[in-house]
Parts: sequence; C-alpha cells; structure tokens
Amino acid sequence: MKIQNILRQHLAAIRALLVLTAITGIAYPLVVWAVAMLPGLDDKAQGSIITEAGKPVGSSLIGQMFTDADGNPIPKYFQSRPSAAGDGYDPMATSASNLGPESIIDTPADPSLPEEDNGYKASLLTLVCSRSKAVAELDGVSGARPFCTGDGVGAVLSVIGPRDARGNVVNPTRVISVNEPCDATKAPFLATYEGVKVECAKFGEDYAIGQIVPIHGAASAEPAVPADAVTASGSGLDPNISPAYADLQISRVAKARGASEEYIRNVVLANTYGRDLGFMGEPRVNVLELNLELDQKFPAKS
Repeated sequence: MKIQNILRQHLAAIRALLVLTAITGIAYPLVVWAVAMLPGLDDKAQGSIITEAGKPVGSSLIGQMFTDADGNPIPKYFQSRPSAAGDGYDPMATSASNLGPESIIDTPADPSLPEEDNGYKASLLTLVCSRSKAVAELDGVSGARPFCTGDGVGAVLSVIGPRDARGNVVNPTRVISVNEPCDATKAPFLATYEGVKVECAKFGEDYAIGQIVPIHGAASAEPAVPADAVTASGSGLDPNISPAYADLQISRVAKARGASEEYIRNVVLANTYGRDLGFMGEPRVNVLELNLELDQKFPAKS
C-alpha cells in the first residue's frame, strides 16, 4: 500500500473523529442543556428542588426521614416508607435490601458479644413484622399480619423428624421457633405443633435440618398496616406513600397539630397524585410536599 493512501485513510479517520466529537460531544449536550433550561422544564432539570423561605429543603423526587435525633418518628409529620439506601434515603447509596420472599429465617445474635456487634440480621419477614408492629403502635391500629408473631418477628418453625417421599416431616420429634426471642420466662408464640411442644431456639444449634414451616396465624389477609409502610422501594428513594398509608396517619398528625381530622384529610387529598396518564402506576401522596404544606398552615410556636 502506498504511503499516500495510508495518509489519506488516517486523515479521513481524524476528520470523522473531529466531526463526530463536535456533534456528539459538544453540540448535542449543548442542545439538550438548552432544551432543559426552557421554562417549564428547568425545574425538573435542576432536580425538582423544593424551597422554603428561599432555602432548599429537599427534592420532590427523593424521600427523606421525619424522625428525631434518636430515630423516633416525629408525631406531627407524616412518615415516609422504609428505606434501605444507606442510613435512609441516601442518594449516594441508593439500593434495595436484596432480600426476597425466601428470606424468612433470622441470623441469630451471639449472646456473648455486645448488642451492636452480635451478628444479628433480621430476615425480610421479620423486618416486615417489626415495622408493622412499630407503625401500629405509633398510629393506634392493629399491627397483626399473616406469618408474624405478636412480638413482631417472623412466625417460623423448624420441624424435625422423619420425612416422607415428598420431603415433608411426618410424626415430628422436635419443633423450634427459630426467630422468636423466648426463654423459660416467655413461651413461644405457638404452644404446640402437631402435638409436639414448641421450643425456643438456642444460639449455636443448627435447625436447618428441620423442615422450615411459616405459620399463617389468625391475622387477616388484608392487614390494617399497608404494604408500603413495611417494605422499602427498589431504589430506597421513593418520595411517595400510598393514600392508604397516609390515611392511617391522619388521626395522629391531626392530634399532634391540634387540627381536625377532616382538615388534615383535605390537605392529604390536595397532595395526592393520580395515575400517570390515567393508567400508569398507582395513586400516591408526596410526603415532603404534604409535610411542608402542613408546616405552613400550622407554623411552630415560639
């Protein structure tokens, strides 16, 4: 190949590189930026920031916690759904818990270690049960859920004994409540299972040899505490709650702010959004916008 042809090919490649760089690396980003700055779009392009008295207080796209320094819910505020992003709604650590429907057995705590470092890890089932119990206590409703004990942990048994051809235990010899913290002074959530006394789990014993049996219990299939009050979103940043969860909190917020429940309910309705385009998603309530409007209508007394 002649040197002139090689040079022509390289020069053509360089020209193509420069042209495409100018188009895709300079012109296209500038056009996108200019369109984003058009009136009506600029707010979204800047992160949908919400301000109060000229100061940014959050984004309508990212949730936040409404708790005190100890992590306890502040009664006058509507509470957000749980978050698995960092310490809660951390945009730099957006994530889910990665726990799925099969996560029903807790990792037990080592009693010889301090509480903050004893290795305990709650299963998804126990997280749901404990959150349901906490929400119920805060808002004065029943926290009962299927497969949950009254103490807010997963109602799960390890049933040990001979098995049939399908792998199911027949004539159990031992039955252990694997998640429930109980001892000689506190009985397990279930006294007996198929005629066998239910035992408390002991640290260090392996109950995986048993058949794991979740116990439905007598709780309704439609618990008073809705699902979004006890489960985190996939991103961990969801700024919205369901109208059902908002309705659950109205009585508490009204009492804390000295307002009527009807008045608070009307404010909730004003901050409720329907399905996008009429058919996508679910109705939702933006928690930050709702709480800010309530703060404006009921300013803190000095």
